[in-house]
Amino acid sequence: MKKKPAAEPIISPQILEMAKKSVEAERPVTAVKHCTVCGASCSPFNAPKAPEGEEDLCWVCRRLKISAWRESDQQMSAQE
Repeated sequence: MKKKPAAEPIISPQILEMAKKSVEAERPVTAVKHCTVCGASCSPFNAPKAPEGEEDLCWVCRRLKISAWRESDQQMSAQE
């Protein structure tokens, strides 16, 4: 089977590079937050936005906090 000759690019590489750079400049810069407990990065998509003043937690620390709340509630109801 014969090789097909390489086709000329439709868009010149200079124009393509300029287009890539213009798109990169328009992207919003997202600030990476870190967990206040363990220091891991917290993604804003992990959970709904926390109210102002509440600490930023990664998903692991958030789950541990919720579990601790549940345990303390169970202990309070058992003491009553």
